[in-house]
Amino acid sequence: MFEAGRPNGPTARIDGEGVTGQSPPETLLSALATCVSYDVIDILAKQRTPLTSLEIDVIGERVDTVPRRYRHVTMNFRMSGQGLEEEKVLRAIELSTNKYCSVRETLRPDLQIDWTVEISPSS
Repeated sequence: MFEAGRPNGPTARIDGEGVTGQSPPETLLSALATCVSYDVIDILAKQRTPLTSLEIDVIGERVDTVPRRYRHVTMNFRMSGQGLEEEKVLRAIELSTNKYCSVRETLRPDLQIDWTVEISPSS
């Protein structure tokens, strides 16, 4: 189990087994859904079509081999708001998913990953 967050900021419990908090892969799906949601809400508000509610079910399919990366993700949106038009909602989702969402962009195949390691003495 881990508490993750920025220094002096809020934390979230992440549990490798997914018992007391989301597992790391579930956390990734949540990050994707909230990133897209933020953009969609913003895009629709700029079009003077604010939402009164938004819910997303995110379903991730993983490969059977290690590492068990996601092969396919489906986001099922449920939203309401006065004056919502399906075409504008679909366009907002497309813009977020294909252009604005930094989490989605991070998941692209050309992602370069670097890391550092800091080892502290035992106390």
